[in-house]
Amino acid sequence: MSVQKLVECIRQKNNPTVAGLDARLEYIPSFIVSQCVERYGETLEAAAAAMQQFNISLIDALHDIVPAIKPQAAYYELLGPKGAEVLKNTIDYAHEKGMYVIADIKRNDIGATASAYAEAYLGCTKVGDKELPVYNADSCTVNAYLGTDGIEPFLKECRAREKAIYILVKTSNPSSGEFQNRDMEGKPLFVRVAEQFAKWGEGLDTPSGYNQVGAVVGATYPEEQKIIRSIIPKAYFLVPGYGAQGATAKDIANAFNDDGLGAIVNSSRGIMCAWKKTGKDGADFMEAARAEAIRMRDDIVSAIR
Repeated sequence: MSVQKLVECIRQKNNPTVAGLDARLEYIPSFIVSQCVERYGETLEAAAAAMQQFNISLIDALHDIVPAIKPQAAYYELLGPKGAEVLKNTIDYAHEKGMYVIADIKRNDIGATASAYAEAYLGCTKVGDKELPVYNADSCTVNAYLGTDGIEPFLKECRAREKAIYILVKTSNPSSGEFQNRDMEGKPLFVRVAEQFAKWGEGLDTPSGYNQVGAVVGATYPEEQKIIRSIIPKAYFLVPGYGAQGATAKDIANAFNDDGLGAIVNSSRGIMCAWKKTGKDGADFMEAARAEAIRMRDDIVSAIR
């Protein structure tokens, strides 16, 4: 089961964090970019090659201490078809290294379109008599704005293939309150979304005690974390906003349950760009990423004990 696998990885590595792999070219050491441009010219192919080399190297540096990666699809779409190939290769390589993969896609629509998104990232494409996996992530992020019509196709894949989803509930960005904190019949909208989880997660509990329907809850809103956790104690939280967005380890404590589980905290630029703080022009980018991942792990584990 997808969430069961995540919990096992977190316990094994004593690390409730996920590394976001959201690389732009300026996040990649210049020597990698230069090598790829020399080979392929100033092309999208060169950019994709640089991103893939960077991602593979980061996975090599992190896989034994970090349980999961979270590639954000937008950065791969930015590079066209070659970027889609890099996303697939990144997911496959992370799986080879025993890592859990959250595809950060924040997709949704209704009917057949939502089914296509769900099948692409969690399921299979049927060609003749064969069902062929596409991206084959363990889980993905989903936007709930269209209601149950847009959620159900993803739940279908969760049931059929033991996958998981993380539904946007209270996001970390400053303007999230424009809608998410609006009153909806006496309660904020984010509370109303959380109240739907009992319905959406029906039949999707795992032996870990957590459900395959999780929630995206920002580290930058600790009071909202507490409220949401009280409504959905069995939902795993994906927690963005730590580090570059300003949240600290103390800010994410409310996302966790008393067992020290229940949340996985993301850092993207903090890990990817750690090399920019060492003064070595990226020559030590793998070592710098690993050191930052260990620092983050220790910071968060000490805050939730």
